[in-house]
Amino acid sequence: MAAGLFALVVFASAGPVAADDAPPADDGVLDAYFRMVERSQAGQPHWISPLITTTPRLNERFRYDTTWQARARDVTLTNYGSGKGVELILAAPVALTLGVPGYVVRDSGSVSRGGWADETFLLKYRFVGADEASGNYVVSAFLGVSVPTGSDALTAGKVVWTPTLAWGKGWGTRDAGFDIQSTLAVSVPAGDKGRIGVPVVWNTAFQGHVLSDKLWPEFEMSLTHWTDGPNDGKWQAIATAGIVLGRFPISGRIHFDLGAGYQFAVSEFRTYDSGWIATVRMPF
Repeated sequence: MAAGLFALVVFASAGPVAADDAPPADDGVLDAYFRMVERSQAGQPHWISPLITTTPRLNERFRYDTTWQARARDVTLTNYGSGKGVELILAAPVALTLGVPGYVVRDSGSVSRGGWADETFLLKYRFVGADEASGNYVVSAFLGVSVPTGSDALTAGKVVWTPTLAWGKGWGTRDAGFDIQSTLAVSVPAGDKGRIGVPVVWNTAFQGHVLSDKLWPEFEMSLTHWTDGPNDGKWQAIATAGIVLGRFPISGRIHFDLGAGYQFAVSEFRTYDSGWIATVRMPF
């Protein structure tokens, strides 16, 4: 798998093949694949992905996030990777994300403990979409799955299924505009709900790019309601203010994005008080 992904990125660095370079019948497998990717992405808006809210757009990229959370009793929780990874467009309306398990470190005073989180996968299906000149919208559905591969202190211990509805609407052009992207998800464990809980999460990102198509300031809200589990019946609201910079060309198809944001709890109940998030992405 790693060798195949590396080959895709290396091929991408050569850039798209001109239409007159060879007749379609002579195209290689990877060339035909990237032509399909280009057609798929042409049929949706060209917004950049928010920091927290999973975009309803289909992407072709590698993504790595790091989060730092300040918790009660002077505890700091750091997640290296945050379950992000490689997203590949499999067909015109379908993309698959192969998550990289996050490495989580819990610091409490002089005590530091770390371990691996569970492996995750996310399948996206785009129902409809249009670029900025044809309506500037997208509607998708996701199916996420978390597999209990993590360390004893961090694994859910059960497979967790997360069906999600996602949508987005934009106004303006590719060079300047505003968009809203939103998801509604429920995470259902395959057993042991009384211990794990069933959170329903509604994320919404308000995003603009006014001064430059490379500058994407944003504000996000994340609302979570739990049923079952230790937080049964409770609500949490987390706000995120941040910015994403990109897409900066590197070579051929390969680009580079980076972003950062500050999170803070606005509800009385909270699983953490505040935090930071940093993201690095390589679209190709």
